[in-house]
Amino acid sequence: MPIRPGPIFGALAVALLLAASPLRAATYSPGATDSEIKIGQTMPYSGPASAYGSIGKVEAAYFEMLNKEKGGIKGRKITLLSLDDGYSPAKTVEQTRRLVEQDKVLMLFQSLGTASNAAIQKYMNQRKIPQLFVASGASQWGDPKNFPWSMGWQPNYQTEGKIYAKYILQTLPNAKVGILYQNDDYGTDYLKGFTEGLGDKAKTMIVKQVSYEPSDPTVDSQIVDLKGSGADVFFNVAIPKFAAQAIRKAYDIDWRPTQFLNTISTSVGAVMQPAGVEKGKGIISLQYYKDPSDKRWQNDADYKEWLAFMQKYNPGASVNDSLNVYGYMAAKTLEQVLIQCGDDLTRENIMKQAANLKHLKVPMLLPGIEVNTAPDNFFPLQQGQLIKFNGAEWDPFGQVIGIDGKS
Repeated sequence: MPIRPGPIFGALAVALLLAASPLRAATYSPGATDSEIKIGQTMPYSGPASAYGSIGKVEAAYFEMLNKEKGGIKGRKITLLSLDDGYSPAKTVEQTRRLVEQDKVLMLFQSLGTASNAAIQKYMNQRKIPQLFVASGASQWGDPKNFPWSMGWQPNYQTEGKIYAKYILQTLPNAKVGILYQNDDYGTDYLKGFTEGLGDKAKTMIVKQVSYEPSDPTVDSQIVDLKGSGADVFFNVAIPKFAAQAIRKAYDIDWRPTQFLNTISTSVGAVMQPAGVEKGKGIISLQYYKDPSDKRWQNDADYKEWLAFMQKYNPGASVNDSLNVYGYMAAKTLEQVLIQCGDDLTRENIMKQAANLKHLKVPMLLPGIEVNTAPDNFFPLQQGQLIKFNGAEWDPFGQVIGIDGKS
């Protein structure tokens, strides 16, 4: 007589089956375990771009906060290995190899600089290791077809250049434009977008363009040359150290053009104050996040949350330095990617989830601006608002503008 399994026997069989075949086991690439997520990064803590070092420091502080207050992400503590590359591409290559080959990081996050990241882009893609949320707006970080392991974060430089150009065509149609730019992919990306934005008028409107090297001590001679060209509009494409020098020198030699400043150098604490705030009055730029020096945000919930974080985990850092907002937001974006990864902490899934951010509202972004990505869109942020410096802070004007130049 056959024996029919009763309820107890059936339940036991199911239990044994589940024990033998777990429904879902965590999967990892090198750099991730049940207890840790190891992330690498290069930052210019020394050298001509050292002002940007505050980004790496605030990101380290954010991950410290996550570890202490939330136990990391799903019980995994985040370890950020942030190494100094001095804004030197050769040093970036050396430090990146150390992070990948010796420290065995899961990914790179927010390594800073266009030329620095360009020097490692092929290496990272050949090894299929995420080069995620690159701290540069160069167009090459949004090329998933050719570089599927490299993704940008901020609005790209070419689009920003086009927005300035369109504004000049609308408001200063007879302008004579002088341009200062850094002699690398970062500078030429801005130049390309600006020139394309002017269209056929670029040949007649741009009367002088001069470059500088990151190793140069000053850009004083370049500013004198631009004044001598008769330019009445100045497009300042420079990192904080040289942007501040240019603003100060133009004022000191009594050159008073309408000035446009690239968004990566709008920090009041790192640029406008060193230049002399009275010397930067009237400068126009683009902004996509809340300036911590802007009194409009003093009672804003995002600002209060950010300020409390800064006071507890990054004390001593300037709360007027917008780079501390930039790094905070980038770290928040990575947190969301890791949450979406769940227990699949493979490099492939990290890129998959990074390319699947939908209408993400990151605290400290301007109202109406969201993070959005897709498999064919590797630029998470594609909106901004024109701003003008009033001698103490930045005043917004107009509406939020999209990547297509439309409000």
